[in-house]
Formats: sequence, structure tokens, C-alpha cells
Amino acid sequence: MENSNKKWSAAGMLVTIGIVYGDIGTSPLYVMKSLIHGNGGLASISESFIYGALSLVVWTVTLLTTIKYVGIALRADNHGEGGIFSLYTLIRKKAKWLIIPAIIGGATLLADGILTPAVTVTTAIEGLRGIPAYVDLFGKSQNTVIFFTILIISFLFLIQRFGTETIGRLFGPVMLIWFLVLAILGVMHMAGNLEILKALSPHYGIQLLFSDQNKAGFLILGSIFLSTTGSEALYSDLGHVGRSNIYATWPLVKLSLLLNYFGQGAWLLKVKDDPSLQEMDGFNPFFEMMPEDFLMFGVFLATLAAIIASQALISGSYTLISESIKLNLLPRLQINYPSGSKGQMYIPLANSILWISCAGVVLYFRNSEHMEAAYGLAITVTMLMTTLLLYHYLRIHKVSRFLSTLMFVFFGSIELMFFLSSVTKFFHGGFVTAIIALVIMGIMFVWHRAYTIEQQVVKEVSVKDYLDRLQAVKEDPSIPLYATNLVYLTSKSKPGHIDSKIMYSIFDKQPKRAQVYWFVNVEVTDEPRTMEYVVENFGTDFVIKVQLRLGFRMPQQVSTYLRQVVIDLMKTGEIPTQPQKWSISESNRNVGDFCFVLVREELSNDTEVPAFNRFIMHLKLTIKKVALSPVKWFGLEYTDVKTEYVPLLLGKRKKTQLQRVFYHQDSAD
Repeated sequence: MENSNKKWSAAGMLVTIGIVYGDIGTSPLYVMKSLIHGNGGLASISESFIYGALSLVVWTVTLLTTIKYVGIALRADNHGEGGIFSLYTLIRKKAKWLIIPAIIGGATLLADGILTPAVTVTTAIEGLRGIPAYVDLFGKSQNTVIFFTILIISFLFLIQRFGTETIGRLFGPVMLIWFLVLAILGVMHMAGNLEILKALSPHYGIQLLFSDQNKAGFLILGSIFLSTTGSEALYSDLGHVGRSNIYATWPLVKLSLLLNYFGQGAWLLKVKDDPSLQEMDGFNPFFEMMPEDFLMFGVFLATLAAIIASQALISGSYTLISESIKLNLLPRLQINYPSGSKGQMYIPLANSILWISCAGVVLYFRNSEHMEAAYGLAITVTMLMTTLLLYHYLRIHKVSRFLSTLMFVFFGSIELMFFLSSVTKFFHGGFVTAIIALVIMGIMFVWHRAYTIEQQVVKEVSVKDYLDRLQAVKEDPSIPLYATNLVYLTSKSKPGHIDSKIMYSIFDKQPKRAQVYWFVNVEVTDEPRTMEYVVENFGTDFVIKVQLRLGFRMPQQVSTYLRQVVIDLMKTGEIPTQPQKWSISESNRNVGDFCFVLVREELSNDTEVPAFNRFIMHLKLTIKKVALSPVKWFGLEYTDVKTEYVPLLLGKRKKTQLQRVFYHQDSAD
């Protein structure tokens, strides 16, 4: 049964609360704070402002998170997996240009993942300055907050390499306590002012957008949007927990969030005229409304919630990068599985980049107010791209054009307004995430474009045309035996065909004699966890083409998979056994040695090629220097591997004409 169809369970619901809602669950830490700061401070807010702000938050969470993501997007699952790249794989056959919104959305989501740990942890640590014992020890210096923030973020990234499975088991109970505390704090302050529930009416929100009480004007939506930034992460985590568990837990999570927002609003109505609070530096209603005796525990719990939210986004970034690699949008990077679970991966290079970037964001912005000014810009772009892809998904699944267009126009208009209101954040720090997103986007575009160029020029040949010659080489005793099993990796998935450069390697570079010639093609399927293979033997027992069909989330351990294929074919009698004369092992003595030959193409300067394509290919080669080698990517580290290089001809070969010059007799003397 696919993950998306898992039946809900108590254990599943607890896990869901722990890993799905970290980002959106920590939004009460900074949403109201950002709204007050953006309006000029506590002294500048009025009763109508508070009602209007709460109304906008309620309907933003309802429309975007509840209806769009929980109600619509979760149904667009790819065999149980969610997220923008899983959505793209469902519709990529409809039009090639859909790769563009997928790249834009994926890049901006990764950029947002860098800022989220910084802003959530910083906001939580800043709450310590309301605790007298902390102030007595460390004072109220922001430098101390920065130190503790970077310390926590660094620890979080350092433990990634060891796996987080054990720690992850604590996430559910901690986040459940967190949401219950949010709800209780909200109810405590709402109890004396139930009129605050009038903010459920959208009238107050619309009125605020055009009111003089709203000093930020249309730009207030930039702060309102912070209440729903975790929606995209919710969709991406579908494969970890299943749709039913999200359906079962979202009502509790949403209720807890809204109760807390209403509680903050009721408390603000009571204290908005307090001069001491109006003059407070870094005023945050979330912490200020806590009972004094509870504050230390509240800050500690908020810090744990921020760490959990950060961990979820780090894990989500790894998944996003892994999917990008297998969709040929990023170069191959080393991927480890510390816990043995496919859902928990560790990408060393990505971890280092994320760590440095998060620390850099903290050091650059220094406080949460500045980070909030930049936060949310990138994710508005991701949401717009998801809406565009969802439209095509609905059309493919025969939803009427009217309803599909209505969905696109309705949510696209809302998200476009949020995007336009967030654009002003560009000069207040938003340019940082914009630059990060553009860099990621550029790398994805270059890699995908270079892959497309290569696929257009790489020639293919029919294996059947070479069977006689392969048999002749196999039976020629004058040629030394190169290997019992000679294996080539081919990019050609078309039945009966392989890359021409492989035949060039077998016959032209150096004749290679083997008992069995293997041509292995790895096809990354649209399903996430496929593990299948198809065999073509061309009517022989010595020429075999194998297509490994692997899901886009499966590791490509070609050597391991091929050994199983060889054993399977021996059992069915499709190839003869390969008894080994010498071996230190008593097992698998009927399987001979393997030699993998990797034929790599390098850009040739001897061809006429458009300047742009040459530029793209040179960029790819530069990026490729940090990528994982094919040997490690295909799991061939412990096998015999030979690498050969042939020129990549992207266009017509340049015409060269050497002129022969003869020496004169007198000059020779």
C-alpha cells in the first residue's frame, strides 16, 4: 500500500505532528511581532488593526494551507510522495517547458530552507532576554544571542552525519506539547475577551487593508504571509507520513495555531497602551504574554520547537537535492544513509553549504526583525510555481477546464498579491534569499541544459548490427581475455540500442575480449521506490542489455543489482555458469569477475558549436569538479573500473588544412 493511502494511527499521527508541522508550527513566534514592528511599534496599533490582522491570518491559513495544500495538493501525490519535484514528474510528459516552473520552485524552496532555521532559532533565543536570571548572567547584548544561535545551528548540522533517527522519535511528543501549550496560552488570554472571535469574519481583514490604521498598507501582506510559510514543507513531507495522518492531525494543529494568535490578539488589546511595553526593544507578544513563572520553560520549549522545525527543513532540503540529482537538475553528490532509512539521508557537501549559509544569514542580519524582513519572499515564488503545476495536473486528470482555471486564478491571485507585497523586502534583506535562489536556479538550468545538449548529439547504434563482430572478438584466442563480464553503462533506454562510443571502446580503442558483454541502462522512474529490471539477450548467451528501473529516491547501486541479475540469469539457464579457478571464497564460485568500463566524453575544441552551447558545457565541466564521480554514484567503488575518454563533438568538425612545405636543398645544407 502506498504511503499516501496509509490508514491513520495514533503512532502515525504522533510522527506527523513531529516532522510535518515544524515550520508552520513555529510561526506564532514571529508573525504578530512582525505585524507590530511593520506598523511602527506597539504604540501605533489600534483595536481595528488587531482585529484586521487576526482576520487576515485566519483566512490566509484557511485558504492557502487548508484548502490549497491539505485539500488539493495532497491529492496530487506521486505514488505516495509529495513536493514540487514529485508533482513535476507527474506532468513532465505534457510539455517540456514545465521544467522551468519546477526549477524556479525547487530553487526558491531550497533558498527558503536556508533562512528558516536562522529566523526560528534566533527568535526563540531572543526570548531569553525576558528572563531575569539570563540577563543577570549574560546581559541583553545581541552578540550573546547570536553566539547561542550559531552554537545551536552548528550542533544541528554537525549531528546530521550520524543520523537523527533516535532524536527524531522525540520530535512527536515535543511538538505535541508545543501545540498544546500554544492552545492553552491562547485560551488563557481569550477567556476574558471572547469578542476577539469576531476576527473570524473576513470583513475585518479586508477593511484593514484599506484602513488608515494600517501604516504598512498593501505591504502588510508580507508579514501576514509568514503565518503559512510551512505549507510547502507540509506537502513535501507527504511521503514520510501519508495523507490520512495529515488529514487527522491538521485540525488539531490549525486550532492550536489560531487559538494562540487569538490569545496574542486579546492580550495586545489589553496592554497596547502600556508605556513600558511600548518602549521595549525587540518586543515580542508571544513571550511577553507568558506568565513570568512559565517564561523559562516557554523559551526552552520554543527553542526545541525551532530546532525541530530546522531539522525538518534540513531533511527536506536533502530530499529536494536528491530528487534534483536524479532528475538531471543538479550534479551528482555523495548521498549517505546513516540510519539505514531511505527517508533519512545525509549529503555532506549540501550539509556544509547549508551550515555556512545559515550561519552567514545570522551574522549578516543579526536579529530576528531583520530576518523577518527578508523571510517569505522566496516561498511566495515556490507557491506560485506549485499552483501553476497543479493546474496542469488537474487538466491531465480530466478536471474541467473551468474548475482548473478557477483554482489557478483564485490561488494564483492570492499568492501574486503576497509576492508583490514581499518584493519590497528585497532591499531590506530579501536580496540575500533572492541571490541564493538565483545561484541554485542557475546551476539547475546549466545542468539540465547541458544534459539536453548531450542527449541531442550522442549517437546510438543497434546492438544486433554488431553481434557477429562481438562473437568474433569473444572467440579470438589471440586477444587476451579482458574480463569474464565486461560491463558498460549506457544512457540509451531504447530497446536494442546503446551509445556508439561503447562499440568504439570495444573495437577501436583496444579490442576487448570477454565471455559476456553487458550493457546496463539505468532508468529513473516517476515512481519514487521502483526496483525492477528488464533483460534483452538478442538470442545469445553472451550479449545482454539490462535496464534497471529505479525510483527517483532509490540509490543506484549498479554493481550490487547486476550481481543479482547475473545469478538470476544463471538459474534460468540464459547464460552459462562462470566457474572461478581461483577464489578465497566458497560462495558464488559460479560468478566470474567483473570489469566496468566508463566511457566519458569531454568537450572537443575541434568542433563548430554555438557560443551559448559551448558556454553552457564549459560551465557544466566547472560545476562537475565538485560533483560525485560516476564510480561512487553507481556504487562501483569496490569493483574493477576502467575509465576511457572520447571527444564530445557538439557540432560539425572544424575544417583544418595543413599545407606541406618542402625544404630547399641549399637550406638543408
